[in-house]
Amino acid sequence: MKDFSIFLSTLSTQPGVYQYYDAEDKLLYVGKAKNLKKRIQSYFNKEHEHPKTRILVRKIERIETIVVESEFDALLLENSLIKKHQPKYNILLKDDKTYPWICIKNEPFPRIIKTRKVEKDGSSYFGPYLHTKMLYSLIELVRELYPIRTCLFDLSEKNIEEKKYKVCLEYHLKKCLAPCEGKQLAEEYEQNIKHIKQILNGNYREVLSNFQEKMLLEAKNLNFEKAQQFKEKIELLTLHQKKSTVVNPSINNVDVFSILSDSEYAYINFLKLISGSIVQGYTLEIKKKLDETDEELLEKSIVEIRNLFQSHSKEIYVPFELDIEIPNTK
Repeated sequence: MKDFSIFLSTLSTQPGVYQYYDAEDKLLYVGKAKNLKKRIQSYFNKEHEHPKTRILVRKIERIETIVVESEFDALLLENSLIKKHQPKYNILLKDDKTYPWICIKNEPFPRIIKTRKVEKDGSSYFGPYLHTKMLYSLIELVRELYPIRTCLFDLSEKNIEEKKYKVCLEYHLKKCLAPCEGKQLAEEYEQNIKHIKQILNGNYREVLSNFQEKMLLEAKNLNFEKAQQFKEKIELLTLHQKKSTVVNPSINNVDVFSILSDSEYAYINFLKLISGSIVQGYTLEIKKKLDETDEELLEKSIVEIRNLFQSHSKEIYVPFELDIEIPNTK
């Protein structure tokens, strides 16, 4: 094993990333540290129990370090370097599966579709959904609540004015209000899309309040058939909310993480809670490479999973205190 004693004495005590190379200058391992000097020294001043760690240390011929502002910056850089170089002794937090999303298209009178491809086209994406059953049940729910078109027509203002299209069966089934013939205003349709986005985000309260107001207004005007329709929508959405509510509804926009592990594998569980409802769930399986601790694995996984689900929750629940501070969260 190479003697790094002089090099170790010169190391920074700042947060950063370290990279280990072998005799052929091949990258073996990338790690992050709150204190680079303390962390790297720990590899060389004790006998390691894990055999793979002992082998790694014997192979190290060169060390590179990068100093950064914070431990969270180090975690992000470490994650990026691991994905780019895929070193032999690092776990690779990558899920090769492609999961479906609900997409609200960026177009006049937007359609709501299922897709496995997220594009930067101005459309709104919700997900990903690990189980297509949940995805289809949500699409079915919003179509029961709101008349949304399913056709592929280009409903530009010009095309509608020129009467290019005729109503289809969906209109006669009262599942669409025929914006293709100008029978539904864009403002009304966009208002429905706004409420659909709230449902897909797990925010039922405002949508239910809107239905309640409309029901009372129709009843006041003696339009009892329309009032009954809004009542049925309230019952449908309330039933869906009750099925998905598992905790106190006051708990809003929270990411919950837990971990189970043994000597070979770790399983990171993730739940997103909005208004007491589980709106997303995911389990990441990790095969260990060295003697990674639960704390190390959970820190890496939180960044990866939040990125996968595009989560910006400001509150995170974890089973134990982490050393790392994630910006704009508590």
